[in-house]
Amino acid sequence: MLTTLSIITLAPGQARWALAQMGTAPRALRPVPGLRFQKLLGSGAGGFGALPNLHRYGFMAVWESAAAAEEFFQAHPLWQQYRHRAAEIWTARLAPLKAHGLWDGSNPFDYETEAPAEDGPVAVLTRASIRWLKTPRFWRYVAPVSATVAGAPGVRAAIGLGELPVVRQATFSLWESARAMQEYAYRSPQHKEVIRLTRQEKWYGEELFARFRVLGAEGTWDGRNPLADLS
Repeated sequence: MLTTLSIITLAPGQARWALAQMGTAPRALRPVPGLRFQKLLGSGAGGFGALPNLHRYGFMAVWESAAAAEEFFQAHPLWQQYRHRAAEIWTARLAPLKAHGLWDGSNPFDYETEAPAEDGPVAVLTRASIRWLKTPRFWRYVAPVSATVAGAPGVRAAIGLGELPVVRQATFSLWESARAMQEYAYRSPQHKEVIRLTRQEKWYGEELFARFRVLGAEGTWDGRNPLADLS
């Protein structure tokens, strides 16, 4: 099995088409051979804002095999539309190292993998369904801290993603190493305070945390492959 994440930056003039895909693409993706789990995700303005960025999207998928993923990215008509309408696309191939919690009632990353044991770049995904009555305090406390991830030592790229504005949110961050990620998680006072508040105030109806080994990446994100010099 294989997990992939694509960051898609649309060319000028494609915002209306891309927004429409949030409603229509899931139906087209449902019968794709070998696709076990998929989410087309919007992104936040400025990277982590509550308002959407209508020119950048994420596509997360879990495949039965690398061959199934390759066939989709090379030949599926919907993906060819994205390629035609995008200014750039960056896609990472990921192997889960640790995943706990639920996404729509299941853990799509709970599968055995032969991820290499040596140190190297890792990716972190956090995803939550925020309780409606908790959204004001969530955005007051969590959003500013999430934005600090992008500037943390060892971070190569980070973005806020979501299925629905405001209430179904995720963050994806790319780190030079597991050590860099752990130093931020355990030493950042702001991060530790948000974890404390999350448990105390029960902001989430559902949440998931996953850490991945990055097996490889192709394409560009903001004009570059953020992992190019680590490969």
